[in-house]
Amino acid sequence: MKKDMRESASRTALSLAKTAADRAVLEDAFQGVQQSFDKFCLVAGIEAMQELMEKEAAEICGERYERHEARRGRRWGTVKGQAPFHGGRVAIDRPRLRTPDGKQELELPSWIAAIDEDWLGEWAMNQMLINVSTRKFRRSVRLPTGDVGSEKGDGTSKSAVSRKFVALSSEKIDAWLATDLSKLDLLAIQIDGIHITEELILIAAVGIDGMGEKHPLGLVEGATENTATVQALLDDLIERGVDSETVRLFIVDGAKALTKAIRRTFGKDTPIQRCQVHKGRNITERLPKGHHATVRKALRQAWEMDDVAKAEQLIKNLARRLEKDWDGISGSILEGLDEILCVVRLGLPKELRRTLACTNIIENMNGTIRKVTNNVKRWRDSSMAMRWTAAGMMEAKKGFRRLRSYKQLSALRNALLAIQAKRSAPTINDTALDATRLAA
Repeated sequence: MKKDMRESASRTALSLAKTAADRAVLEDAFQGVQQSFDKFCLVAGIEAMQELMEKEAAEICGERYERHEARRGRRWGTVKGQAPFHGGRVAIDRPRLRTPDGKQELELPSWIAAIDEDWLGEWAMNQMLINVSTRKFRRSVRLPTGDVGSEKGDGTSKSAVSRKFVALSSEKIDAWLATDLSKLDLLAIQIDGIHITEELILIAAVGIDGMGEKHPLGLVEGATENTATVQALLDDLIERGVDSETVRLFIVDGAKALTKAIRRTFGKDTPIQRCQVHKGRNITERLPKGHHATVRKALRQAWEMDDVAKAEQLIKNLARRLEKDWDGISGSILEGLDEILCVVRLGLPKELRRTLACTNIIENMNGTIRKVTNNVKRWRDSSMAMRWTAAGMMEAKKGFRRLRSYKQLSALRNALLAIQAKRSAPTINDTALDATRLAA
């Protein structure tokens, strides 16, 4: 069956060849590589590449043994070079050219384009992002028993692949961290920490724009999830175009360092939503299993309410019932009550509240990062962690989808504009002070 298919492909290709030379090249390729189509593509590609380089050499130096004063170079024999193929390289004989005086090497445009490393690095990076380890990269791009095998120096070794990944990921993270954010119409920003080692944590931010699209915004490293580390992230976002005077909704997991840095940078009246999932989990984990269902039901009822006063009262009643036997947990339920019900206080529709009341968006991204970094057994330094984490964030971005409730984001915009207007409106004290100055 395969033999018949190869013979059919050979007849079709030969019938499409326009010149006798083309037919000869294809005929030789098919005759020499009956084993696989992959081998045929390689041989035919090398033939075409060598023909193109020979044509360029003739344009620069003239035909072989031709002598004339207008030539821009002279032939200098041939040399073996390596061109990219299937994630590695293959050897190709190429013409070698020099200036008429023979002192300087001349490059062929087609060869310069062929040896471009960018897409080889992309290949290596893509393989590593889908959890192919550097040790298995060679097997993933070259079949051990295939006709196009691998050999020493073909760029498929684990060290060569690692170098490609480091170079390309470093280039990409530098470009990403310099991206201008001023053009993004951000309505909400989620911030969360990613624990790499006991002494290294990365703080990441993801933004949601007015159309419901999600954007990885920034990443910084630190020893702990403290205020200084979070402040470094916020300062970076502001430096890249996020206006600190514009009111936005921030969604955090409950770390006090996050809240403190956000309010200090974006204003004391900045709406901050504490993740309800984290809050509920922290409460139930401290209680016996017999109380879990009751507590979850009460919290869920409070979070689903449209009336913020009734929601607060329901949570206070829950805390009062637990106060006698679990006084510490009762206090924990009331702690940060304003932030837990922030989306309710903003008057957002129920479907939109469910999306913005938790850090699921950034948690899902963190899950992708953990999958991408699964093959990393030892973190050498923070720059390595930044490269891998940024690569994971870019990989997660490919799977980002628009919010289901994106049509309701106008309600969030209106609520934020109301806070903005209140912030900009003069206070009674300011008015009185202005009147006193005018009277004086």
